[in-house]
Amino acid sequence: MADRRLHVFYTVARLLSFTKAAETLHMTQPAVTFQVRQLEEHFNTRLFDRTHNRISLTEAGQKVYEYADRIFQLYNELENAVRELTGEISGVLILGASTTIAEYMLPALLGDFKAKYPDVNLRLKVSNTDGIVSMVEHNVIDLGVVEAPVANKNLSVEICRTDRLVAIVPPGHVLAGQDKISLNTLVEYPYICREEGSGTREVILDYLKEAGVDASQLNVIMELGSLEALKGAVEAGIGVSIISRATLSKEIRLGTLAVLELDPPLERPFSFVHQKHKFRQRAMEELLDFARNYCETHQAPEM
Repeated sequence: MADRRLHVFYTVARLLSFTKAAETLHMTQPAVTFQVRQLEEHFNTRLFDRTHNRISLTEAGQKVYEYADRIFQLYNELENAVRELTGEISGVLILGASTTIAEYMLPALLGDFKAKYPDVNLRLKVSNTDGIVSMVEHNVIDLGVVEAPVANKNLSVEICRTDRLVAIVPPGHVLAGQDKISLNTLVEYPYICREEGSGTREVILDYLKEAGVDASQLNVIMELGSLEALKGAVEAGIGVSIISRATLSKEIRLGTLAVLELDPPLERPFSFVHQKHKFRQRAMEELLDFARNYCETHQAPEM
């Protein structure tokens, strides 16, 4: 129902990037540029200033953006009002999740949700925690699920479950027979960590600080952006690491990694994060309720 040109313009204005808008809308960049130019021709004025590979809204563009925001808000309210009358729960929901959650928690949850609500089209974007929070801030996604605390007070953050982190070493490692490991012992060995921006990395750094251990004491020999690559590197004997206990079911069953509890123990929250004041679709409300119930009824190792 909404004007396609206005929708494309609104996405570009929100992200201040033609490239990011094209990715979000699943369009080519030339197609996005064409739609915006058509809207500029309609209003007979420029809506964006383009300088040094950066764009900003003109005064007219800012005005169009403000009205477009109100139009899409009303459009969403209209959709929900009609669906409330008909009982229909449908639409498109765009979710974002940090790597650990996307790979080990969401597949089963979203599969069960899709079985209950087959008319809801789910899309999932995967990034580290910083990336997911940024996508929520810029309205690229409707709901984020992250593995580290969120500093932005303008976002709604709701803890959905607690996750326990553990140390991992290869089976033949000198520490493999121990049940627990202290930080003072851990820092003596080559360490493999996640990339900057990773929620797991931030939580571990905070853990070290609270325990009075300087992060520079970690003998970091490798940084990896993939959880599977990290586990593989530990299995290969390259170093030790700390990761979520919920991601280790296969390795424990096969005996390819040894798991050691941390002393003191380390836990972190998995949290839902979304815009506080953004009007939410009926499908979004159903997903939040479904996810809350799912987290209450499913134990962490099954995630």
